[in-house]
Amino acid sequence: MIELQNLTKIYRMGNIEVPALRGVTLSIDTSEMVAIMGASGSGKSTMMNILGCLDVPTSGQYLLDGEDVVRLTDDRLAEIRNRKIGFVFQTYNLLPRLTALANVEMPLLYGNGHNRRRRAMDALEKVGLADRMNHRPTELSGGQQQRVGIARALVKDPSLMLADEPTGNLDSQSSQDIVAILEGLNQQEGLTVVIITHEPDIAAATRRIISMRDGQIIEDRPVGEADHNLEAASLERAERASNGRPTV
Repeated sequence: MIELQNLTKIYRMGNIEVPALRGVTLSIDTSEMVAIMGASGSGKSTMMNILGCLDVPTSGQYLLDGEDVVRLTDDRLAEIRNRKIGFVFQTYNLLPRLTALANVEMPLLYGNGHNRRRRAMDALEKVGLADRMNHRPTELSGGQQQRVGIARALVKDPSLMLADEPTGNLDSQSSQDIVAILEGLNQQEGLTVVIITHEPDIAAATRRIISMRDGQIIEDRPVGEADHNLEAASLERAERASNGRPTV
């Protein structure tokens, strides 16, 4: 699905050039679930913006389903974002005055809005919020708000899901719940999922970990036994912390 060849991104501030990506080469297959890790300034957010067609590289090639993104017009980039890519953000980005159902319907107001109420309801059911459709964000927990965010990304029926620190504002139990939803979408529906994270236990829930530093990929490996042990320990801590509280 994704092919990057010698990708660079340079930001210019006056006469100063700041390289954010330095010759990144990467392939992600359809239906993979991948984590991209790195400290602040590693280039992982720049990578996500380019993968999501929110930005274009300075040089190199980005093929998305065989289409050269670098050569596309702004209108075509917007069409791809609307049709192929679902975004999940750390801060949810929900409209506070709208219900969960209305928030999920929002992407369908642009372009093909056929059957949007039914499609929004189906998306909320997939993330376990059938009983919270008419609640506003202030009436929902952080984990529930992030589920609404996932449903909003799903409603367009994308082929690629980009999740930017999706558990960054959540407690341990809610974080594991969100990751479980993304895992289910990947395994049961074949959705390609890329998670940007700095949390090793979240990355361990994927199938492959790509680590970045100073705008370059320094490691690209499958998830191993040590990662699974880390994930299991995190799940155990989350279960203890929940102390019998209902899952959110």
